[in-house]
Amino acid sequence: MTTLFDPITVGAIISSNRMFMAPLTRCRATMEHVPTPIMGEYYAQRAGAGVIISEATGISQQGLGTPFAPGIWTDEQTEAWKPVIERVHKAGGKIICQLWHMGRIVHPDFLGGEKPVSASATTAPGSVRTYQGKRDYEEARPLEVSEIPGLLDDYQKAAENAKKAGFDGVQLHAANGYLIDQFIRSGTNLRTDEYGGPIENRIRLLGEVTQRLVDVWGSDRVAVRLSPNGDSQGADDATPVETFTAAAKLLDQIGIAFLELREPPAHGTYGNTDIPPVSPDIRPVFKGPLVLNSDYFYDNATAALADGKADAISFGRTFMTNPDLPERFRAGADLNPIDFTPTWYSQGPEGYIDYPAMEEKETASA
Repeated sequence: MTTLFDPITVGAIISSNRMFMAPLTRCRATMEHVPTPIMGEYYAQRAGAGVIISEATGISQQGLGTPFAPGIWTDEQTEAWKPVIERVHKAGGKIICQLWHMGRIVHPDFLGGEKPVSASATTAPGSVRTYQGKRDYEEARPLEVSEIPGLLDDYQKAAENAKKAGFDGVQLHAANGYLIDQFIRSGTNLRTDEYGGPIENRIRLLGEVTQRLVDVWGSDRVAVRLSPNGDSQGADDATPVETFTAAAKLLDQIGIAFLELREPPAHGTYGNTDIPPVSPDIRPVFKGPLVLNSDYFYDNATAALADGKADAISFGRTFMTNPDLPERFRAGADLNPIDFTPTWYSQGPEGYIDYPAMEEKETASA
């Protein structure tokens, strides 16, 4: 029976276990989106993960609208990633860079007042924090077909920079209601050109971007993240099974290293939906390693592997608060509580690198 502690090869990456660290925005870069040394300590603490998927990392200023999130489009950003990755490798870990374009989730405050881009002229619900304060989202403008080659170039440049920085691969963020997801889903893609309408058109950009990443890294070091079931930041789809099985088939044809699916359950602790998981429909059409995410702990993760529903599990908040999560699972030890706190997204060490490892907690108790 497959367990969380068994090794797995995903493309060209040999993972020592099947406990991946999910991408987690933590906001510890500079205002100019340059990684900082504290990020190296954070990721090195969690190097016991089979594969670390980095926090979402902007491919361009147009695509990044989160304060203090890192980017990888400039030389300065790329150079600053190098010591972070070196610390992970020195600790025995593997880390891939998640490449991010937020689309309509970027507020004009980040763009010098210009409108954000999306598949269509739509507006995300709610508000966002910018450096100037809290703002309501504003309507995006449709990305012109003539602009898509430039977008593909941005993804390619970011992938090239990730290789220069020393990452072990890249993951395309095509989930959670961001730009690629806005193109995929019928609720946010109202286009009538070759990138809109039928499913094969709506997944076209997903395929083109993935191929650009493959051109840089090879298919065996490129992964993709999707979030097939339910609304995500106002992005939804009328036929999620049909749409996302088609997307998975396309990615299978490209031959990516692994596919990660964020699938919140009906009673999720960090997002929920009444739309059933689409992974049972994706599993037969995507032949590569499948990684599942969202509200997994030891018991249900172990069951998912044993039942053949997944090849690995990515853990998010449990890795945030338990830097030695694999060791805790192996020992059957208690976990540090998931303490929802504003410090998760602050710029200091609190709620970031100060969660005790198992032996540190024991020493403190003694």
